Parts: sequence; C-alpha cells; structure tokens
Amino acid sequence: METDKLSDPKNTRRIIQENDFTFLKKLGQNFLVNDQVIRGIIEAAGITKDDCVVEVGPGIGTLTQYLAEAAGKVVAVEIDKMLLPVLAKTLAAYDNVTVLHQDILKTDLGGIAREYHGGKPLKIVANLPYYITTPILMQILESHIPLTSVTVMVQKEVAERMQAGPGSKEYGALSLAVQYYTKPQIAVMVPPDCFIPKPKVESAVVHLDCAGMPCIHVGNEERMFSLIRASFNQRRKTLVNGLNNSSALPYTRQQILTALEKAGLDSRVRGEMLSLAQFAQLTDLLEEQ
Repeated sequence: METDKLSDPKNTRRIIQENDFTFLKKLGQNFLVNDQVIRGIIEAAGITKDDCVVEVGPGIGTLTQYLAEAAGKVVAVEIDKMLLPVLAKTLAAYDNVTVLHQDILKTDLGGIAREYHGGKPLKIVANLPYYITTPILMQILESHIPLTSVTVMVQKEVAERMQAGPGSKEYGALSLAVQYYTKPQIAVMVPPDCFIPKPKVESAVVHLDCAGMPCIHVGNEERMFSLIRASFNQRRKTLVNGLNNSSALPYTRQQILTALEKAGLDSRVRGEMLSLAQFAQLTDLLEEQ
C-alpha cells in the first residue's frame, strides 16, 4: 500500500508543522523515525494477517502504518485527544485500524479481544512512555487477558532489568514479574537519534513471549508478589528482616525462619539471591503455616 511513511523524518516534521502539534513532556512523547527499527519491531513481534494487534500510544501513527500492513486488525489506544485528528489523516489509507481515545491503564483489553478478535489471544505492541513503563506493563500482564506476546520499546536499563537473573544489580521485582508471565528477550537496541525529539537515554525493543506462561506454579500468586515487593523494598536487608518488616504480610519472624529452613535457604539470605522458583516455593511454605 503506497502512503507517505512517517518513518521518514521529513514526513514526521511536516505532519507536526501542519497540525501545529506541541509535544507534551508529561506524556513522554517521542516519535520513532527509523524504518529499520520499525521493521525490527514487526519482525520481533512476528505479526501476520491472522493477528489482532493492540498498539499502545500510536502517536502520529508511524508504527501503526507498518502494523496495519502486516496485521489483520490493529486497535490503537491513544490518550492524547490532540492526536486524534492527526491519526485520522495519517491512517486514512488503512481500513483495518481502529483508534480508541482511552487511557491504556483503564482500557478493557479483554473486551477488545472479544470485540475485534473473537476472544482469541492478542498481540500488544507499544513504544511506551518511559515515565510510566512499569505500571502499563504490569497492568497488561496482570490483567490475565489472552495474550500471545507483548513487544515494547522501553529504556535500555529497563529492558536489561526485565531479563536480569538473581544476584545481579539489575535484578528486582520487575525482573521477577516479567519472567513469571513471559519469556523476555531484547530484540533491537535503539539509539536516541531514531526519535523526534531525541530522548536523553538509549532504548531497546523487548519481546515478551506469553506462550505457555506462567511455567511456575504457586498457590497464591498475589501473596508471592507481596513477598517479592517486600524483599526488594529493603534490598540490603536480609530476606527475614524485609519480610518481617512488611505491613502487607501476616507472617511472624519464626514462621519466616521455619519456611526458609524447609526451603533449604540460609537465614541470612537476601531476596536478591532468590530465583522465581524459590520465591514460589517460599510462598507455598509460608501459606501452609
């Protein structure tokens, strides 16, 4: 389909000028202008004509154009009402795109799956605003909607945290949550000059494969994540002290020590040394008490 591709910086600047568009710093708006990176996102997400893709934050429609050409259906969720008339122009050539003026944190993704894809699993693709990456990602993953994958552009350091393992300085609550719900893999590294305006940080595209996940069973998922958050809230403390100091957990110090002993863990261990499987085991042992 022939249309003016917004991956060409000249076209992006023209659209911005024609529509007298003002970038909103509070929304973290940076428009991607690199054809190679966009094609890398499409490839990493494995988009086909069988897919219904939800795009979070389409901006002026740069990535959306490529998604529309690769996917069967695209539902783009945009919070900035000033971008709606812009998207109406830049996506006019594509009859398989629906733009919803909504906040993704309040969007019923399950409803989108039912309405646009017969309840079948969605693929989510997004160039996420860096100031709100984690809340959006966790909202998507914790919603338990049918998902095939999530492919997102994030700050490079966040991407590294997503796939970090126990004992590394990048390892934390985000690592464990992402690895519980998905199999993360960094697909593309993206320098600042691929955007208008240029961000002050490097970026990365991360592909989160949701197939067959979670692969670890835990009796009380919500309680496990309370344990994880408590253990990293006071990262330099021992796991016993971190859990015992948390008002969100009902366990006594002795119950925590007993569970650690049953799990074969040292009483002085820190939370940052535990794997996801060990957190699940510890949760089940504590819940038994």
